[in-house]
Amino acid sequence: MSQYIRINPSDNVAVALTQLKSGTKIDLNGGIILQNDIPAGHKFALTDIPEGGNVIKYGFPIGHLICNVSAGCHIDHNILKTNLEGISNYTYTPNLVEIKPSDCQRTFFGFRRGDGAVGVRNHIWIIPTVGCVNGIAQKITEQFRAEILGNEGSVDAVVAFPHNYGCSQLGCDHENTRKIIRNMVHHPNAGGVLLVGLGCENNQMSALRELIGKVDSDRVKMFEAQKVEGDEVEYGVKLLREIFAVCHNDVRTEVPVSELRVGLKCGGSDGLSGITANPLLGMFSDWIVAQGGTTILTEVPEMFGAETILMNRCANKEIFNKTVDLINDFKQYFISNNQPVYENPSPGNKAGGISTLEEKSLGCTQKCGKSTVRDVLKYGETITKSGLNLLSAPGNDLVAATALAASGCQLVLFTTGRGTPFGTFVPTMKISTNTPLYNAKPQWIDFNAGVIAEGEEMENVAKRFVEFVINAASGTPVNNEKNGYREIAIFKTGVTL
Repeated sequence: MSQYIRINPSDNVAVALTQLKSGTKIDLNGGIILQNDIPAGHKFALTDIPEGGNVIKYGFPIGHLICNVSAGCHIDHNILKTNLEGISNYTYTPNLVEIKPSDCQRTFFGFRRGDGAVGVRNHIWIIPTVGCVNGIAQKITEQFRAEILGNEGSVDAVVAFPHNYGCSQLGCDHENTRKIIRNMVHHPNAGGVLLVGLGCENNQMSALRELIGKVDSDRVKMFEAQKVEGDEVEYGVKLLREIFAVCHNDVRTEVPVSELRVGLKCGGSDGLSGITANPLLGMFSDWIVAQGGTTILTEVPEMFGAETILMNRCANKEIFNKTVDLINDFKQYFISNNQPVYENPSPGNKAGGISTLEEKSLGCTQKCGKSTVRDVLKYGETITKSGLNLLSAPGNDLVAATALAASGCQLVLFTTGRGTPFGTFVPTMKISTNTPLYNAKPQWIDFNAGVIAEGEEMENVAKRFVEFVINAASGTPVNNEKNGYREIAIFKTGVTL
């Protein structure tokens, strides 16, 4: 097992795969001696680099030094600064890699819905249209869960999703709330949905019903608490009984993997993210695209610095232009709020060995493999094209994961080097970048990609990972589900009244 890695032959830094002591001899560039202790995931110089010189990792500049650095010295966020600035102009220079369709078509077991979509879970969701009725929604849920305990049939979970919005919102914020709720109502992981309103909120049920459009009225029911005579909780439980009577006998059937739509997300990244877990997701993404399926990459601020790689993988000039808008519109969002565009990475990222946004982004984009970008979605839009998609959403873990699920993803794959327990309204599978995290938090982490840093071949790990995801899609619960950690967070950009 190697203790360090030079990711690209043109890199002038290497990354420690395990803790390295000062004085250790490194057999790169003719041999160098480490001048400092190097924590796992952190970088050290392979050559003397002058003040102002670029540090090269993944074959690309990840920032410039603010002091002279000698070969063997530790390089971290204290001495490495971003090269990025402002809104940019871009040129389309296609660099497409053909992902050939797979000869071996895989299947999983899912729930085929009336509109043809396939769910990987059979849930009943209770969704407030406004935060004022969060307590009512939760009380309805708790009472109904107790009523059906032990007789759930094929219903995997009955879950309420409280949120803060639905009133006192204007413009895009109001529409974002409505779109996320609409998309949840139509999501194939939901066998049934109960919408609970108050009656006087901005997010009026009548207008929301029009936005939602056609639904199966046996599976989707709505009411406003102010208009219920008597106990609104008992009324809600009565509606849940009607929904449950329809969906508790739903059955899984064998369906092709081409029906899978998978979100790609990372959070609490470290210096190994771009070496182990993210490239593993990249291999999986290319595999599922070859199967005819779909993956979606989001976290737009964590594309900054690597965006040209994605732009040059766009299927055509139209998709390229949509990607340019995706990037520059998000930069403008920062500028309009008088915030620095490149205020990233987080303290946890820095502690894990990531020093600049370019470094974080180049590691982050490893998750989408080499496939061609087929479409770009705005926040609240849903998938219309199979293959690799990009989605507008921030880097915040729960906001981005909710956006991925709302776009139509049946599950989210989430890589992490620091660890996190959360889950959104679809299964949210955690993949650790390092083995110590996997060992320390088995109640959070579902799959360990850290073995790649310890010498296991990426291809072998990828084969195991494919089976793991197929099993999860077929009904095996992941840790956020076992723990009951399910939440939503809706993107807010403007004024609250």
